[in-house]
Amino acid sequence: MAQYELLLPKMGESVAEATIIKWVKKPGESIEIDESVLEIATDKVDSEVPSPIAGTLVKTLFKEDEVVLVGAVIAIIETGSGSSEETAKPVASQETAKPEVKVETPPVQENISSATEQLEQISVKSPKSNFGESPKFYSPLVKSIALEEGIDLNDLDKIKGSGAEGRVTKTDILEYIKQHRNTTSIPLDDSISEVEPLKSVTDTVKQETESKKSIDPPKALVKPVSVSGGDEIIEMDRMRKLIADHMVMSKQTSPHVTSFVEADVTNLVQWRDKVKSIFEKREGEKITFTPIFIEAVAKAIKDLPMINVSVNGTQIIKKRDINIGMAAALPSGNLIVPVIKNADQLNLIGLTRSVNDLAKRARQSQLKPDETQGGTFTITNVGTFGNVMGTPIINQPQAAILAVGAIKKKPAVIETQYGDVIAIRHMMFLSLSYDHRVVDGALGGSFVRKVADYLEAWDVNREI
Repeated sequence: MAQYELLLPKMGESVAEATIIKWVKKPGESIEIDESVLEIATDKVDSEVPSPIAGTLVKTLFKEDEVVLVGAVIAIIETGSGSSEETAKPVASQETAKPEVKVETPPVQENISSATEQLEQISVKSPKSNFGESPKFYSPLVKSIALEEGIDLNDLDKIKGSGAEGRVTKTDILEYIKQHRNTTSIPLDDSISEVEPLKSVTDTVKQETESKKSIDPPKALVKPVSVSGGDEIIEMDRMRKLIADHMVMSKQTSPHVTSFVEADVTNLVQWRDKVKSIFEKREGEKITFTPIFIEAVAKAIKDLPMINVSVNGTQIIKKRDINIGMAAALPSGNLIVPVIKNADQLNLIGLTRSVNDLAKRARQSQLKPDETQGGTFTITNVGTFGNVMGTPIINQPQAAILAVGAIKKKPAVIETQYGDVIAIRHMMFLSLSYDHRVVDGALGGSFVRKVADYLEAWDVNREI
């Protein structure tokens, strides 16, 4: 029998890795062609990886919650045909990779051993720990942090690990140190000259360890939040954590400025009321305001293309394509932004179909990774929740995002050839947040005004 290497497929131009959520198939189970083998997650989209062949799952090469690069071998599937030579080939490729990993290990262990010997010779008031006496496994990084912070083996064994099989991770030990510092006072040695060698040794160990595997730097220690007895603690889900990181990064990256415009969309509302029944019967689709807003934005981008940019250091990248993302709320309360590619090339019917299709599949978690990538401008409809305006956060690496508010009937002054009159009109606010590094107030203000002009000039007799 032959063995087939299942690769993590490419899921979009800017998608380089994915997290394994769940193995649908276990080793030993049979697989049909196009049957799902595992579930994966990229930055915002969950999807399944089907098998291109039929066979039996022999081995999975990654565990759940591990991050895998696109193109990596993730599983071995045994097919029902082939020679013994074909069978050995994929396995050999896996075996040849293993010695490379083993060769990397000894230098790190030698450094740790050397560091331990030097630490024993240093006269400092810190406990000596023989981690080899513990039945638990501790990584070199955890050991080096424990040595540096003066944590003995007894205290280390008491730390509750959150890693695989209860192992203590970097986050666990740092959290323990934070709590320890908040409750106790650790005496310092009077001799600074004796502490410096300790720091130098442990720094060397950490540098060697981190050169062997990619480890995020420890996050800044923050003051613990006070929690009362009646409070409920809810752990963020994976998507909420990604959104939180993305929002903080955006505010730290771009100086945000927001400009507001109030638009009279009476003609637009009256037109939609007139055509929506006819449109639904003829096209089998409901026409909402969203595709109309997208059409107006695409026209305004053509008029003012420097709003359709991104920043790379000191370079401004002017985007050729007009790919408009639309923020959509999910049943879980999280947000996702599917993208309508080349929105300026679609008519209103095409935009309506795209908007309805993406919104429906977003709610059902059926979007493909590529359908949330490549956006150059984003629209978010805060009016859906009854809000009249908002100050949205830019969806990096874009330079601007438009929020459309609720449409409300209001008294407004109308200029006529016979004089000014007050009438009941359908009014709405548009708010544009933009990156002030590359979009000045003149451009930002002109753009949101241009969008409003297209909406206000809507032809009430337009055919569709």
